[in-house]
Amino acid sequence: MRLHQETEFKPKPMVRIGEEPILVHIMKLYHGFGYDEFVLALGYRGDVIKDYFLHIQDYTNNFTFDMRNKELSYHTQNCHLPFKITFVETGEDAASGDRVVKCVGHIPEDTFMLTYGDGVSSVNVNELVEFHNQQRKKFDTSVTITTVHPSSKYGQVYSDDRNIITSFEEKPVLRDFINGGFMVFNKEALSFFQPGEMLETSLQHLVKIGKVSQYRHEGFWHSMDTMKDVVDLTNLWNAKKNWNL
Repeated sequence: MRLHQETEFKPKPMVRIGEEPILVHIMKLYHGFGYDEFVLALGYRGDVIKDYFLHIQDYTNNFTFDMRNKELSYHTQNCHLPFKITFVETGEDAASGDRVVKCVGHIPEDTFMLTYGDGVSSVNVNELVEFHNQQRKKFDTSVTITTVHPSSKYGQVYSDDRNIITSFEEKPVLRDFINGGFMVFNKEALSFFQPGEMLETSLQHLVKIGKVSQYRHEGFWHSMDTMKDVVDLTNLWNAKKNWNL
């Protein structure tokens, strides 16, 4: 509802930041570390995601379409997405845990990465994977989540011992950590998922038995939950002060 004017006719990952959907920004982040194969869990308006990638040349290039003979000729070649993508229909109302389970059958490797479709970060994916592997060897964990510092939506007031205000800080970054996505899984973790559960609930089962590690990311992270987030991310992108590798 917080992005209603943007998501009434398209899914959240297709909201554009600059010229591209945030989903593409996320995929390019992984591409920067050498990861080019993706499985997309489709739900609400998944057809929009399919259409975008199937016709990406039409969206990113100038072209002429001769309707008389159905000939299509491109004048530019601006599509540079060397991805292999598997599209999995997981159900419009499926819980996020169920979406993961439905997608993992399309992943041959035991270790895979998982993230949300609405957040970008400067996280070093290679360091994240290496940390996950080290934690697994030392402590037999099966999941690593990237934790980040959220920003407060409120301004913070500072004062001295006389109750004289010394400064205001607009929407400061908090010291607490939250799950920022950019997770690494081993498939054995999925045996703890229960049907109909949200991903976060399923992770709680693993937390109770010491199977989840946190990779602390102190750098840039930003989710896209409101129209203000869309504007802020777009301004960052346009100003080149962003997560681009």
